[in-house]
Amino acid sequence: MKQVAEKTVLLYLTSGGGQLAEKIVHALPGAEAISCRGRLRQCMERCWQEFDHLICIMATGIVVRMIGPLLEDKRQDPSVVVADELGRFVISLLSGHIGGGNALASRVAAITGGQAVITTASDVLGHTALDLWAQGLGLSVADKSAFTRVMGRLVYRGKITVYSVYPLPPLPADICRIEEGQADIVITCSTKKDISGTVLHPKTLVAGIGCNRNTPAAEIEQALTEACASHSLALASIAGLASIDLKSDEVGLLAFAEQHDLPIDFFHRDQLNGVEGVSTSTAVLKATGAKGVAEPAAVLAAGGGRLLVEKMKWKNVTVAIAEKENPWKEHLCE
Repeated sequence: MKQVAEKTVLLYLTSGGGQLAEKIVHALPGAEAISCRGRLRQCMERCWQEFDHLICIMATGIVVRMIGPLLEDKRQDPSVVVADELGRFVISLLSGHIGGGNALASRVAAITGGQAVITTASDVLGHTALDLWAQGLGLSVADKSAFTRVMGRLVYRGKITVYSVYPLPPLPADICRIEEGQADIVITCSTKKDISGTVLHPKTLVAGIGCNRNTPAAEIEQALTEACASHSLALASIAGLASIDLKSDEVGLLAFAEQHDLPIDFFHRDQLNGVEGVSTSTAVLKATGAKGVAEPAAVLAAGGGRLLVEKMKWKNVTVAIAEKENPWKEHLCE
């Protein structure tokens, strides 16, 4: 997955705030400071869109009033940290977990010699931050409201249960795995409606793609979306793509992968021909030298995993989907 450097800005109103901002900037590589005197609303609106982290050296009340109209979703909003001019108190105000506000507040407090103020319940009570735990395992939340209720349940009860169709890495003490019965969280790539519990989708599926030359990215996306929907599989569970090496310069395929931040594995025809139990095609063999592309490529990229979706054909695209046996193999080997 590609990594994008996060951007941090310090906003201040007074000369004292500016002095503290400069001190913090020197200790936070890549951060920048902006004076907002007389134009705070405009600065806040612009920085809200351009930065991942906002450190506001000013009164908490004015920050709350400024950010109120800008709030959308904790998975999209930047983190907001507020500090007084002397840096005595550094408050994690918004997006403390996924946005990184709690960690940033602690880091800034270490720079200023002040006290980080963290109010998220899981941190105060010593419970697992479920959103960070899910993020760390690459899990996608199917229903945000239901997941929020489970986070509240953890705070109130002190423990929650999880059921997973895959092996799991070691769990925190307050998350208990069960093998049967109704669990608070269910980890599966399925989108079937009869699942009891709050569903989290793991990155466990690999899509093998065959396509005609110059097939646009939108056509590939539509085919993959339809393949997943017809087999009740979560598109969010697609962990990567695979194809024959003859397609390593296919513009549409590369663009689709780039748009969705998906890695692609390309295989030589000899590798594809070595996969047993997959469909064969005389036309594909004649064109590429491989007996098939989508199915064997998916199986190989999934580490020999089970083929869940046999090849499905559209006008210009062929799709097959295989399942990794263990999406967290690296975690279990640590």
